[in-house]
Amino acid sequence: MSPGHGRGRPPTAGELEAVFRRTAGQVFATLVRFVGDFDVAEDALQDATVAAMETWPSHGVPDNPGAWLTTVARRKAVDRLRREARRGEKQQAALDRAPPDDEGTVEEVDESAVADDQLRLMFTCCHPALALEAQVALTLRTLGGLSTTEVARAFLVAEATMAKRLTRAKHKIRAAGIPFRVPPDHLLPDRLPGVLAVVYLIFTEGYASTTSDPLIRRELCAEAIRLGRLLAALMPDEPEVQGLLALMLLHDARRSARLDEAGDLVLLDLQDRSRWNRSEIDEGVALLESALRRASAGGRGPGPYVLQAAIAAVHDEAESAAEVDWDEIVGLYDALARVAPGPVVALNRAVAVAMARGAAAGLAELESSGAGEALSDHHRYHAVRADLLARVGRKAESADAYRRALSLATSPAERRYLIRRLTDVAGQSR
Repeated sequence: MSPGHGRGRPPTAGELEAVFRRTAGQVFATLVRFVGDFDVAEDALQDATVAAMETWPSHGVPDNPGAWLTTVARRKAVDRLRREARRGEKQQAALDRAPPDDEGTVEEVDESAVADDQLRLMFTCCHPALALEAQVALTLRTLGGLSTTEVARAFLVAEATMAKRLTRAKHKIRAAGIPFRVPPDHLLPDRLPGVLAVVYLIFTEGYASTTSDPLIRRELCAEAIRLGRLLAALMPDEPEVQGLLALMLLHDARRSARLDEAGDLVLLDLQDRSRWNRSEIDEGVALLESALRRASAGGRGPGPYVLQAAIAAVHDEAESAAEVDWDEIVGLYDALARVAPGPVVALNRAVAVAMARGAAAGLAELESSGAGEALSDHHRYHAVRADLLARVGRKAESADAYRRALSLATSPAERRYLIRRLTDVAGQSR
């Protein structure tokens, strides 16, 4: 496997992990198309990853690690299929297409083919035969580069529960013979909600990781935006696709200002706006304006991703935190609550109300919204409540709420922030 390897010092464990996370979804998508089976593709990718961990530290990371992993994984898949007595038509077709064995050659990978493979896998996983939650979970696991643990946290369920759901979803795709292809145009809208949810959850885990330190996983943010651009090219007239891409760009524009030099979280109103990425803001605003025009022309009104992008744009276009129009943001949350009601929207609306009308109004809104019951095991609800309690002078209750938030938070950066806030509030409550 020596051809194609890079030169220089051996890669660190962190560098290897970054390469695997960056390429795994693309390689897996190509493998599923090749063998037509999720389990065979997953095992082959795992075998190729083990081979890479054994080879790359001494030989260096290949110039094209994705091509290296694809070549090795395809060979591993072919070896497995040849050993199995029973094979389906897809697996036999994969064997018929298999190139002659050549351990010294790394196949070239067509970048456009990789993009097509990823879209195919995304729409395969988001087939309406699967429940929406299963669609999103399976695509996050197979294409998004998220572990089963991370997917489980996104859905607030136990890891074992999520593992069973993923297994059932894969088996249903196999049993139903769901084709591995981008569906015709008239079927795309049925699968779009799941696809958009997948891309946004990938971005969310990258923008505010539930497990890693530092808080931001840049490779996941970049992957989500890349997938968003693929969707925008596939469905250029769909406002929600443009809205999602705009939303991600408008958030990603703030990325470099979200952490201080120590890697600690910097809240939005304290960020240095000169560090925000103006080109991403400009592109995001242009996409948002186009999405609003298309939604209006279609008579549907803006959807949830367009509305969330509009909220992000209000923040990004303000010259300073003091100039943010919080009344406009409250109005946008009102619209969002009508088209996509839920506890997270209610929580965020309460924050906006507090900024527009005072902490007491925000706290009353939060307590009357019912969000606390739905988000009782989510640290952000308790952190928001703790902040509002502190701002109205209920320091002891605030300290208790911060302790609850700290017991639930899993991100090291967010835990450090909560510890600082708890220390401050607890000291004031004595």
